[in-house]
Amino acid sequence: MDRRTLLIGASVAPLALMSGVRDLLGLSNVAQAQDATTRFDAQVVRQMARDLASKPYKAADQSLPPELDKLSYDDYRNIRFNADRALWRGRGLMFEVQPMHRGFLFRDRVDFFVVDEGQAQKIPYVPDLFRFEHGLKRPDPKLDLGFSGFRLHGPINQPDYFDEIAVFQGASYFRAVGKDQVYGSSARGLSIKTGDPGGEEFPVFRTYWLERPRHGVNSIVVHALLDSPSASAVYRFTIQPGQSTIMTVEMTVYPRVDVDQAGLGSLTSMFFFGPNDRDGVDDFRPAVHDAQGLAIVNGRGERIWRPLTNPNRLQLSAFMDVNVRGFGLLQRQRSFFDYQDLEARYERRPSVWVEPIGDWGEGAVHLVEIPTPQEVHDNVVAFWRPKEPLRKGGEFHFTYRLHWSWDGFDRDPIGRFGATRVGGTAQQRLFVLDVVGQTMKDLALDGVEAKVWTSAGNVSNVVLQPNPDIGGLRLSFTFDTGGAPLSELRALVVRGDQPLTETWMYRWTA
Repeated sequence: MDRRTLLIGASVAPLALMSGVRDLLGLSNVAQAQDATTRFDAQVVRQMARDLASKPYKAADQSLPPELDKLSYDDYRNIRFNADRALWRGRGLMFEVQPMHRGFLFRDRVDFFVVDEGQAQKIPYVPDLFRFEHGLKRPDPKLDLGFSGFRLHGPINQPDYFDEIAVFQGASYFRAVGKDQVYGSSARGLSIKTGDPGGEEFPVFRTYWLERPRHGVNSIVVHALLDSPSASAVYRFTIQPGQSTIMTVEMTVYPRVDVDQAGLGSLTSMFFFGPNDRDGVDDFRPAVHDAQGLAIVNGRGERIWRPLTNPNRLQLSAFMDVNVRGFGLLQRQRSFFDYQDLEARYERRPSVWVEPIGDWGEGAVHLVEIPTPQEVHDNVVAFWRPKEPLRKGGEFHFTYRLHWSWDGFDRDPIGRFGATRVGGTAQQRLFVLDVVGQTMKDLALDGVEAKVWTSAGNVSNVVLQPNPDIGGLRLSFTFDTGGAPLSELRALVVRGDQPLTETWMYRWTA
C-alpha cells in the first residue's frame, strides 16, 4: 500500500461570462446544463462553512460503482488522466490542472469549480477524461462520480515542459515540490486528535474552486471547503512555484464542538532509519527518510533541532511556546551517498517549513513519532496546537506560509546540526554530531566549548574538533545510560554566554 464533496446555491449567470467547461477540457459530450455559472467570492465559501458548522455532520459520499469499489493499488494506477484534456491546456498560462479519479484509498467525493471574473463553473465528471488501462471497466457515463483530488502542473524545471508541482488528494492532505525536487513530506489542512488513544479525526476537503491564472503570472489561487465531525473550515491557498515553492494559506475554522486537540500547519512525513537509529535494520542503504528532523524557531528566537527516530512505541513530544516563529520537518542531508537509493532519491525530498503570519499566542509544537516496519508508511506528524480550545460557534483565523524548499526558510547564519550518529553498547552510547554552516567554517576554537546535558544517566568525554571534510565541526560525547529507560539530551556550542549553534535535542530510549 502506497502512502500517500457542496454546490454554490446562487443565481445562474449568463453563459457568456466564461468559457464553457467543454471548451476548457476539450470535451464535446458534456450536457449544455453543465455550462451554467454561479456567483463566486470568498464570502460565499465562508458562509457555506458557517452553514455547515451549524448543522450536524454528514460524512462525505464514499459510494462507488462495483467496477471501482475494490480496486487494488495497481488497479488504481491503471486509471490515468488524459493529459491533453488538462484544464487550461494550450491557453498560454503558467498552470494546468488534472483532476484525479476516485478509487482505492481515495473514496471521498470532491467537487471542482473553475472561477473566472467572479463566476464559478462546475467541472463535470466524465469518463472520457481518463484512460482505463489493462482491462479496467469504464464507469457508466451517466454517473456523476466527482473526483478525488487534483494535480497542479507548471514549467518549474524547464520553460517548455509542465512538471507536476503539487497534488491535493486524500482527506485534507496535499504536498508540493520546489525546483528539481521529488515528493516527500505532506501537509494537511487541519488535523484533530492526532496521537489521541481514542483515535484520530481526519477532516476532508469537499470542494475546490480554482481561480483562472492571469497571463504571465506565476501564481494560482485555490479555495477549499473542509468538513469534519468537529469543525468546518475554509481555505485560500496562493501557490507560487519556484526554487522554493511557497504556499500562503489563509484559513478560518468554525468548530461544531469545543476542539481542544486541533493541529495547525500540520506536516506528515516518514522516518524509517538513519545513522542515529538503525536498530533491527538490515539494509544496504545508510538512511531512509523523507525528513531528518524537526526544526523550531521559538518565540524567544531560540533555534531548536530535534532529530527524528523510528521508536519502538508511540512517542509524543511537545515544545511549549508563545508566538512560535516557525517550525518544519527538514531534510538536511543532501548527498546521494547519504542514502544510496537510485529510485527513491531521498536527497531530493523537500524540507517543509511553516511560517506563521501574525501571533499565534500560547501553545506548543507537537511531534508524533509512530513505529513503522516499512518505509511506505508515514509515521511522523508535526503541528502547532493552541493552548486554548477552539470554542464551539466561534470563528478562528490563521494565516501562514508553507515553504517547500531545500534547506528550510530560516536564513540565520548560526551553526546547524547535520547528521546525528549513534553507536556503542547498551550501557554506553557514543553520540557523534556534525555541526555545519558558514560560521562554522575555519572557526577558531579558542574560548569555544560544547555543553551537553542529560536528564538521566551521565555524559562524559565531550570533544569538539574541526572536521575539514564537511567544512564544520564534530561534536562527540559518551552517554552512560545508568540503566535509565529514557533520557532527554541537549547540546549546544557556545563561546562564553554566546550560542554559536542551534540547540540540539534528542530523546534516547532503551
